[in-house]
Amino acid sequence: MTYKYSYQTPEGFSNMIMNSDGEYLTGLWFENSRDTSKHDINCEEKDLPIFKETSKWLDIYFKGNIPDFTPKYKIENLTPFRKDVIDIMNEIPFGKTVTYNDISKIIAKKRGIERMSSQAVGGAVGWNPICIIIPCHRVVGSNGSLTGYGGGIKNKVALLTLEKNDMSKFFVPSRGTAL
Repeated sequence: MTYKYSYQTPEGFSNMIMNSDGEYLTGLWFENSRDTSKHDINCEEKDLPIFKETSKWLDIYFKGNIPDFTPKYKIENLTPFRKDVIDIMNEIPFGKTVTYNDISKIIAKKRGIERMSSQAVGGAVGWNPICIIIPCHRVVGSNGSLTGYGGGIKNKVALLTLEKNDMSKFFVPSRGTAL
């Protein structure tokens, strides 16, 4: 059984929706974003301990602080490649960014291959079902482009700004997957 819960974000962000199997967080995304299609929205709304824990984490985060715990989550259909990408994203510190190319180089080195496709990395980053907690918003284009965020470019800019990134290093593309 899948459950959902709505979270009210501070002004400047879209509200969020969570999914759970009753014990673990299985999805976290911004309302009305492209990410909605990846999740179960036609399920029972229920107040569960995991939703309270996730809400507490988000409350701390949206105040500009770094939570000292991580809600327990479970990711279905996790391939070894997606796991590698998620593990790398989980290492990106609050207030920092890496590029898709940076991640591809880390994976290529780990696997002992000459190169890994940045586009494949982009697909795995975009597949991430638990935004913010698994910080896919911290992955940017090599040229500073804020591209490829399923939660919507407005939310990506707001998240990076909340984390006090130097926003002069980034730009919003005039067209593409971020919009």
